[in-house]
Amino acid sequence: MDALAEEVEEETVEPMPCRQFDAELWFAESPTDVELAKQLCLDCPVRTACLSGALERHEPWGVWGGELFLSGVVVPRKRPRGRPRKVEVAA
Repeated sequence: MDALAEEVEEETVEPMPCRQFDAELWFAESPTDVELAKQLCLDCPVRTACLSGALERHEPWGVWGGELFLSGVVVPRKRPRGRPRKVEVAA
């Protein structure tokens, strides 16, 4: 059992969102799905431990602790595939 799982068992009985929903959501290609995963992480009882663990392990990609990792770096949001728009669109 990993350290995060042990911490969850010791500190909380609340289920973690990443264990309730499809795990693919935390590694989604769609920016909308990535934002949903980040939102679900906000109320997670082990969010801080998850994020610090991901930083220590240098996770290459995915949503960890409510933050998006791409190429091992935390980025604010996932850009959609293709060319960027010439005009900024309000999200």
